[in-house]
Amino acid sequence: MLLESTKCNVMGEDLSEQKKRMGRVREKEKCGDYEALRKARILENQARLESLGVANTVSQLRQQAKKQQQPRTHPKKLYGLTPLRRSQRINNLTPPPFQPSTPIKQEKKVTVCEEKEEEQRPANAPFINLSNADLLLSAESSARRCDSKGRGSVYNPVLGICCHFCRQKKLCGEEDCKRCGNFDVNEPCLGKTDCSVCHSSTGVFCRACLKIRYGEEIEEVRKNKEWTCPHCIEAKGINPHWICNSSICLRKRKMPPTGIAVYRAREMGYKSVAHLLMEELKRGKCKI
Repeated sequence: MLLESTKCNVMGEDLSEQKKRMGRVREKEKCGDYEALRKARILENQARLESLGVANTVSQLRQQAKKQQQPRTHPKKLYGLTPLRRSQRINNLTPPPFQPSTPIKQEKKVTVCEEKEEEQRPANAPFINLSNADLLLSAESSARRCDSKGRGSVYNPVLGICCHFCRQKKLCGEEDCKRCGNFDVNEPCLGKTDCSVCHSSTGVFCRACLKIRYGEEIEEVRKNKEWTCPHCIEAKGINPHWICNSSICLRKRKMPPTGIAVYRAREMGYKSVAHLLMEELKRGKCKI
């Protein structure tokens, strides 16, 4: 029984090997037929190209292109021959006497139509040279200008006055403002403050920033002709802890910006962020 089983196994292995060999032979025959057909097609294509004269024309075109190409010439630049400069000290020559140059007189800029020197203008009424294109405002923008009285609703890079805190160049939302409504540059903006001391851009605040950050109303500031900005109050020594809490000024003092601190200030019972910051400075929690 064992011998018969071993004979059957050997016979099965021989049959499988024979099948594999036959498959390889057939594959070789197929590959040989494919290679022969491929070489025959290549020869046919070459003969066809030679009969049409394509190969000759390609070689002729290449030769003509080489003949037409001219060698590049690099012309040399000729520089003018100038005498070399030599120090007069080396040649033992006395240098020419020093002659001071006459200062050029700069003409003063005139910004008024009557050609008169303009006086210092308030920060909320800067002079602007306007063109007809700057005065064009769409009906939609003019209609929604008074929608928001806090910071304004219409951005205008020409007529808008930049707030020192929010840095938004928007037209104010005041209905009676002739500057933002009628584009009269000689009138002050009613929605922006102006410091009576410095008249600079650091004293310009919009209605919303003035209320939230400093606890003041724009109507009261407008009536008070001697209103001063936090920078001038600190500079004069009136209240050294009443400082400007804008991110620019706080970074200059190496203090972190407060961010949106109005909710924390109101929860703690303070009128504005400036009042909260003033108390923290008095207690020594913050250093100026």
